Amino acid sequence: MNMVNISSIYPVKDNYEFDFDYYLNKHMPMSIELLSRSEKFIKVTVERGVDMQNPEIKSSFVAMCHYYFETLEGFMEVFGPNAEKLQEDIKNYTNITPVIQINQVEISK
Repeated sequence: MNMVNISSIYPVKDNYEFDFDYYLNKHMPMSIELLSRSEKFIKVTVERGVDMQNPEIKSSFVAMCHYYFETLEGFMEVFGPNAEKLQEDIKNYTNITPVIQINQVEISK
């Protein structure tokens, strides 16, 4: 299956703030509702850096969100009209500017 991964990655920075409750219960449901409207949508995963739960481990990232679509065009058709709304909401849960990474998935099992 052809697949692309669009990731929002939140790197650890000095004095960062990240409201996981808001992110998981407000932002992500809104984001999923808007972006899963594409027929090309496959799935989404959200990951939290391990050191949030174990201070002996230092993660490089606070959180990562990975959207999977059959095509980049499938993502863009739903992201484009909703980009401003989704990006405007970032300030409600973090002071981190996310790094966006787009990949062609080569192996998925």
